[in-house]
Amino acid sequence: MSREEDSGSAEKGHVADDGFGSAEKGHVGDGLGSSEVISRQVTTVQPHPDFMTRTGLNIESFKKAHYGRGIVELERPIKPRHLNMIAIGGSIGAGFFVGSGGALSNGGPGSLFIDFLIIGVMMFMVVHALGELAVMYPVSGSFYTYSARFIDPSWGFAMGWNYVFQWASVLPLELTVCGIAIQYWNADINIGVWIAVFLVVIIIINLFGAIGYAEEEYWSALFKLSATVIFMIIAFVLVLGGGPSRGRYDHYWGAKLWYDPGAFRNGFKGFCSVFVTAAFSFSGTELVGLAAAESSNPVKSLPSAIKQVFWRITLFYILGLFFVGLLIESTDKELLNAGAYDDPHASPFVLVGKYAGLHGFDHFMNITILVSVLSISVSGVYGGSRTLTALAQQGYAPKLFTYIDKSGRPLFSVIVLILCGFIAFVSLDATGPVVFAWLQSISGLAALFTWGSVCVAHIRFRHAWKYHGHSLDEIPFRAACGIWGSYLGLFLNIIVLMAQFYTAVAAPIGETGLATAESFFKTYLAAPVILCFWAIGYLWKREGFLRISQIDVDTGRRELDWEEINAYRARVAAWPKWRRILHTFI
Repeated sequence: MSREEDSGSAEKGHVADDGFGSAEKGHVGDGLGSSEVISRQVTTVQPHPDFMTRTGLNIESFKKAHYGRGIVELERPIKPRHLNMIAIGGSIGAGFFVGSGGALSNGGPGSLFIDFLIIGVMMFMVVHALGELAVMYPVSGSFYTYSARFIDPSWGFAMGWNYVFQWASVLPLELTVCGIAIQYWNADINIGVWIAVFLVVIIIINLFGAIGYAEEEYWSALFKLSATVIFMIIAFVLVLGGGPSRGRYDHYWGAKLWYDPGAFRNGFKGFCSVFVTAAFSFSGTELVGLAAAESSNPVKSLPSAIKQVFWRITLFYILGLFFVGLLIESTDKELLNAGAYDDPHASPFVLVGKYAGLHGFDHFMNITILVSVLSISVSGVYGGSRTLTALAQQGYAPKLFTYIDKSGRPLFSVIVLILCGFIAFVSLDATGPVVFAWLQSISGLAALFTWGSVCVAHIRFRHAWKYHGHSLDEIPFRAACGIWGSYLGLFLNIIVLMAQFYTAVAAPIGETGLATAESFFKTYLAAPVILCFWAIGYLWKREGFLRISQIDVDTGRRELDWEEINAYRARVAAWPKWRRILHTFI
């Protein structure tokens, strides 16, 4: 077995993780870490000494700190606790809490469980690959820069703009769901009022820059985590028949819904249709890699945060939706509106409380939905603005978006993303649902291309790393399953894209024949959009696919304290085999 193949093994003690202490000291050690690190011209935005300016609370904070082309490292206010919570609970929104109801209705509990499990395995591989790259090269707009650096500059251009458009289209969708969630309690107040209120909240959070995003994500993720644990405990009791006598779960419930009406609905078409909801639900998981560029010590904090994704996948998605499939019938008429994200009553999490006769529990879960969609709205502004700024710094977007103010905010990039939120007011018009269907078609598959590109970038990085004479021991944090994990992640990405192509070509569920051109593009619009960006990037820069020999793996690589890292690896190597294997994954 080659060393490349053995890269995911924990059995030889080659594990580097978050026990480095302060491993980022600018030292390049001997032996395993003796490769040369070539510096690049990087401007760093230092924290302003004045507290009010640093936190964006005065007029001075909006003045220029940096403007122009070239790589700029933003401030690093994000702490390890923020990264951990962003990884385990950040960006869980309407797709999970509301859209899962439509997926249950289309595919049944079996399809819901299997599809989310497949996407979960894929995301585990993607995030570990991203973690390895982000520890080595923690730069703002990392998804775009890794594609441009390790695959093809034109493809990187396409991935960068794809990611910006993804969040620009998600933001108005999530804002609308916020307003609809409020209507669960009071349908008399116009939804436009609540859209305006939540836009103001998002603006206030973004005034504080990266630390505002990090703190909001920390507390909202903590709340979502607590709410999901509470839900699963209650759901477990209900499955065993411990519900109140006034509800339907006052006797042993078990898995009878998997037999009647059945585990699967609408055959293969129903199974494939669940994938787009699953992909939409997992969107934003990759933000932990983007946030690493603004963390104080990514070498120490990022590996620990990456491993939290295991709990996010198993706790939130797999177990949570497994209980949903046990308790809610896939034929329930309340679920019919869940796929459109326009009815809080259609959330299966809300329906569990309602059918159980648990007074107030449905309100509690609706509050959780509200917090979740507000959280992902803030994440959208953060992720989209940082990527847009990175594009501008490399000359792939107007120079205006390189503007960084004294509080470390990419000001004009943030403003543009927030302006996209005003599209949410279109929902007040009769044609609003049509507009939102197209917005959802842009965002639905965009994340899959991002994740697939991360896997390809990691694969090509590993091959280039080996080509240039480096060993795996020189990589401070290695993906749990190595290069083969990225091959698996890429394979699953392709399978999901093929499944979605099938649902785009086939007639909608309940109909026979082929789909119309309109319904095809509503399902698969992201693909031609990305190909268009790729063509524009190539015509603009005239740079094609990179050969392995052309990939530079040393320039801009973060310098590390290898003495401390190697000492930590020695401690890990002395652990029992079972503990080393467990440590690799969780």
